[in-house]
Amino acid sequence: MIFTVLGASFLVSFWAVPVLIPRLRRAGIVGRDMHKADRPEVPEMGGLAIVAGFGAGTLLAIAMETFWPYLLSVNMTTLLAILCTVLLTTLIGVADDLMGIRQWVKALLPLVAALPLVAVRIGVSTMRIPLIGRVNFGPFYALILVPLGVTGAANAVNMLAGFNGLEVGMGLVAMGSLAVIAADVGSTTALILLLAGIGALLGILYYNWYPARVFVGDVGTLSIGAIIAAAVIVGNFETAGAIVIIPYALDFLLKAAHGFPSKGWWGRLGEDGRLYCPDHGPVGLCQAIMKLAGGIHERALVLILMGIEALCGAAAILLFSRL
Repeated sequence: MIFTVLGASFLVSFWAVPVLIPRLRRAGIVGRDMHKADRPEVPEMGGLAIVAGFGAGTLLAIAMETFWPYLLSVNMTTLLAILCTVLLTTLIGVADDLMGIRQWVKALLPLVAALPLVAVRIGVSTMRIPLIGRVNFGPFYALILVPLGVTGAANAVNMLAGFNGLEVGMGLVAMGSLAVIAADVGSTTALILLLAGIGALLGILYYNWYPARVFVGDVGTLSIGAIIAAAVIVGNFETAGAIVIIPYALDFLLKAAHGFPSKGWWGRLGEDGRLYCPDHGPVGLCQAIMKLAGGIHERALVLILMGIEALCGAAAILLFSRL
């Protein structure tokens, strides 16, 4: 029965995208695809379909727990708090996509979105850390670490973006790896969240894959990060979450070293259709791969990044099983 959550999330997300695309285009909510020769206009904010799918799956799980409690064993208060956090990150993304928010403000706003998780004191304050063992952070965990985790994951996913299928593809690999861990440790609530996220991402992947017919926008990237963070917190496998976020962290460090450039960082499109590293050198993980490859097609670049994420996901599964 638990996989009905994934199915519901997929169906709602898959149905929502073709409904959103013409409406977003009519409203002028579009962006240029900078990695195509003709730079076509593509509807943005398709991430609303991800949120709709995730919300549908989560609410279905809550309904199943309410009416048929013998089918699942989930914490409804936790699920509702997480849904509130994801919806708040959605509002942040909508505001940024429509009006634009200063980078430092957008980086801090997910701290506010994490307040519902703080209010219900989500998660377990004792964490298992490799080479150290169990550490009890007490109230510091809910008051400090939880908001920092949500903020860090949301911003990390938001930064490693900008290529057809990248955000959705890497999100799928990350959530899939974490779902394996959640199932292994018996964390039903975390597994529900991850399955709802996986279904929602699968629903939009067809439309977001190369060549993309819709972009997920900040509303999508911030929500993906929030779902990942919430799942590892409630499942108490934060170490695994830290491992799957490694590619995002590498990208963050590279961008931080270059002052978080906002223009000219995506790469140069060659006449052969390949993406080349900008003349000023790599300013992120994507550009580093372009330079190492000596030019690469967008779809291949995304597949390589998904492969890197898959390696991190496999490492998380293997390492966490040994903790």
